[in-house]
Amino acid sequence: MSHWHRNIQQLVEAIDVCIREKADDQLSLARLAERFGYSEYHFSRKFREVSGMAFRDYLRYRRLAFALRRIRDTRDGLLEIALDHGFSSHEAFTRAFREAYGLTPSQYRRHPVPVAVRTVLRPFDCYLLDTGGFGMQNTNDTVKTYFITIPAHKFLHIRNYESIGYWDFWQKQSLIPGQDCETICGLLDSIPGKLDDLGGEAADSGSGQIMAYINEPEGRLCSWGIPLAEAYGARLPVDYDGPVPPQMQLMDVPEGEYLVFEHGPFDFETENAAVEGKIEGAMKAFDYEAAGCRLDMAQGRVFYFYHDCTRYWKYVRPITRTK
Repeated sequence: MSHWHRNIQQLVEAIDVCIREKADDQLSLARLAERFGYSEYHFSRKFREVSGMAFRDYLRYRRLAFALRRIRDTRDGLLEIALDHGFSSHEAFTRAFREAYGLTPSQYRRHPVPVAVRTVLRPFDCYLLDTGGFGMQNTNDTVKTYFITIPAHKFLHIRNYESIGYWDFWQKQSLIPGQDCETICGLLDSIPGKLDDLGGEAADSGSGQIMAYINEPEGRLCSWGIPLAEAYGARLPVDYDGPVPPQMQLMDVPEGEYLVFEHGPFDFETENAAVEGKIEGAMKAFDYEAAGCRLDMAQGRVFYFYHDCTRYWKYVRPITRTK
């Protein structure tokens, strides 16, 4: 099964490239099955087994996700968008869009409410697999530490007061209606203006979305003795006044100084555990007193956590200067 996890992750990335480049001839079941060395029947059966949906349905959802972002962010004509994303007519596009999102493309353009966009297959995200990098002791990069000032902003998120870690967080959230990983990530994908969004034309699943820990009395005590609620969401501009999905919270985060522990890109399959150990060790060994600061453990302070093996792994911790 792990072999299929890797292959299908490569496949969903290839699908997005083809949609972005309008390479429709490369998106047939036959072409993709051949590209990955399987018969059409075997490929289709395994895709459904691992993803829970038919390949054609996944492809339609991804086309719609790209189209939705273009409707939201451009003034391009709806027919042009429909044809560019593989729909034969305005009517076919409108029918598929309404079926997926509950409103027509023109209605969404007039009032772009948050909708659950079909995201990249999240079950194959490296840090949702709860595996990776076992047995490796060394990585190529050291952990950098540096101070930054983050301007005031808003944080749109869901939170859990009992979970321990990313995997456990989503396991617990999946038991709450409307707060499973796919729904929340899909809703966040449809929110414009995320401060950490990579931008570009791709309907990036997870782009602009981050994990965080919020100092709250109801939270679980962490290893350094303060109660933290785990959260997942997106940072937004301080003047954001757009819609807030009913299952999410929008909080104000004041300007503050932070200490960053950052490791560069790494290979998830061989280095994940080693990178985790290295960055945890760096945080534990850091001499706050010598650096003239201390962790800011005031209620409501937010600790951000970024995990993207193609870019970095970093913790962003709020601090207060002592000298």
